Amino acid sequence: QVQLVESGGGLVQTGGSLRLSCAASGRTFNIYTMGWFRQAPGKEREFVAAINWSGGKTYGADSVKGRFTISRDNAKNTVYLQMNSLKPEDTAVYYCAAGGVITIATMGTPISYDYWGQGTQVTVSS
Repeated sequence: QVQLVESGGGLVQTGGSLRLSCAASGRTFNIYTMGWFRQAPGKEREFVAAINWSGGKTYGADSVKGRFTISRDNAKNTVYLQMNSLKPEDTAVYYCAAGGVITIATMGTPISYDYWGQGTQVTVSS
């Protein structure tokens, strides 16, 4: 089992920045691919970004490329999502997830991940 706890969400104005953190506990953190997803009211959960077990490879949705950066610190069992130039359409609950068997083809699919956090709200005001 892996427990994931997100933090760092909040209310920010358009153009502002936030840094989300996801702290993991339980089984060995550094064997998992970590992902960030988000879900806005009335919409499906969508992929935001992912990072492989070593942190050497990162992937991001087209909608956040150039604005969001995913990183991880395996010594601290934590994955981060730095969000810059925030827009109102970034408003959502953000979830981190851990997956043991993730490929490039599956990283954007929520069911590919084994463990999920409870989510943290990000609200961007216009």
